[in-house]
Amino acid sequence: MNIDMITAAAARLDGHVRRTPLLSSPFLDEIAGRRVFVKAECLQHTGSFKARGGWSAVSALTEAQRKAGVIAYSSGNHAQGVARAAAAHGSPCVIIMPANAPAIKIANTRALGAEVVLYDRATEDRDAIGLRLSTERGLTLIKPFDDAQVMAGQGTTGLEIAAQAAARGITNADVLICCGGGGLTAGVALALEASAPGLRARPCEPEGFDDTARSLATGQIQRNAAAEGSICDAIVTPQPGDLTFPIMQRLCGPGLVVSDDDCLRAMALAFARLRIVIEPGGAAALAAALFHGDSLQGDAVIAIATGGNVDPDTFTRAIAMDT
Repeated sequence: MNIDMITAAAARLDGHVRRTPLLSSPFLDEIAGRRVFVKAECLQHTGSFKARGGWSAVSALTEAQRKAGVIAYSSGNHAQGVARAAAAHGSPCVIIMPANAPAIKIANTRALGAEVVLYDRATEDRDAIGLRLSTERGLTLIKPFDDAQVMAGQGTTGLEIAAQAAARGITNADVLICCGGGGLTAGVALALEASAPGLRARPCEPEGFDDTARSLATGQIQRNAAAEGSICDAIVTPQPGDLTFPIMQRLCGPGLVVSDDDCLRAMALAFARLRIVIEPGGAAALAAALFHGDSLQGDAVIAIATGGNVDPDTFTRAIAMDT
């Protein structure tokens, strides 16, 4: 995995994904005590940055592989990204999703034409299910983060951030990234290394699911004790990827950990001040920027709002928070 793969993915994605804006608000700056810029990937096709990795991976397959079909596992955002790309390329698509994933994510994945297979996140192994179905049906497995082409597609977010930061005169800042298995974090870190070395990628995770932060601190991959228990479903993963972790270990600053309430408050502020809708897992980076400033460096911070696919009940709960 390298910068050449990211630039190649950017060429394939041209015209098929949105160049999302870098937003700001003086009200958020005041809360954070520094300039805050929000990369609004919640405005991306399918509602998250996962549209990038999905398109990158499907578009890189051979014609025979696309004709046979693809399979992926996801709590919802990778599912929709792969399903959209598969439909556009005429590929059959199977998505393995946890039965307790947000209903809107399951419905949207089906609406994009994918066959959805539900499983129990607490008792069943999605990797085993994926391996079985891919073998039985001859499908190509597209992993949610530990896949070089997926990482390359996610890395195009970093190329955009580098250009947008330069246009605003931002040369030295932490770039906060909502982190599950690390595909986006690793991809963005590689892009920044090549295009904006003064910007430092930092993973952000929910309490109790801070496997990446602990892995970076110890130098060895750490696994989460639980498989569920946070509202940040989009970034609850067992552990960092074998491909993603070495990149994050080499390029990222220390991980940041936020609470579920921090994420709900960040969601409310993003809606009130930027007029964007973010899901809990997509708000972890903004939560870190707003409420954990003591752990940041510089007079500016860039937070990626990674997704906006939130159930109405959870969003209502968020905007009811006292911000």
